[in-house]
Amino acid sequence: MNGAIERLKVCLNGQRSRAEHPAVPVTPAELAHDAAAAVAAGAEAVHLHARGADGRESVRSADVGAAVAAVRQASPATPVGVSTGLWITGGDPAARHDAVAGWAGLAPAARPDFASVNVCEDGWVEVTELLAQAGIALEAGVWTVGDVATAAAASPIPGRLLRVMVEVMDVTAAQATGAAWDVLAALDGSALRAVPRLLHGAGPGCWPLVGYAGRLGLATRIGLEDTLAGPDDEPVGGNADLVRAALAVLAANQPGGRM
Repeated sequence: MNGAIERLKVCLNGQRSRAEHPAVPVTPAELAHDAAAAVAAGAEAVHLHARGADGRESVRSADVGAAVAAVRQASPATPVGVSTGLWITGGDPAARHDAVAGWAGLAPAARPDFASVNVCEDGWVEVTELLAQAGIALEAGVWTVGDVATAAAASPIPGRLLRVMVEVMDVTAAQATGAAWDVLAALDGSALRAVPRLLHGAGPGCWPLVGYAGRLGLATRIGLEDTLAGPDDEPVGGNADLVRAALAVLAANQPGGRM
């Protein structure tokens, strides 16, 4: 598997806890069950944050491998990706580097197909090198126009990218598409212009950007990591409900629309 997606990726858990939503999956078994339900609902790829035995986020190879292997067994034809967020190691780039270096030793069934790396984080280039050595595809997270410039200038990053993930954070619903446009325009003028893109938001900006991605013909993602409610702020039972709602939003927003 190469980690490519057609339209919609499910982001199962992120930093969320069950205190925020009772359906947040934590253990490998829960992640596998939830991923299978989301895939049955129409998700074409899975993104997860592995957890340790204490329930906290982890990038340790044993924890990542256990989560990926469980999800892959439940959904064998679906690409599985993981986070490398620097906060997971308490902001320590060396600790993250050492942990991700262990992924090369994972059995093929336990090794992620792709991993997301935020280009605003210290040590991000070194992490991409570890992923390349392990045969894991790279998904670069860009949050700002400055992130685009950073990623485009980091040779040989453009040639390694599976896709650029445009992540619009900390904006209102009204600000979301404008903020996304700025980053997308920067990509159009950069060395990353030909790299596939995935556009998503979080919180209030989440659903406007699912619709905007649909109008632009871009891939997007949805899941409890990004939002705890449906497009009309209605309660949801979990990730499968969010996937079904996202597909309906995408269907209502066909490519070719404008801001």
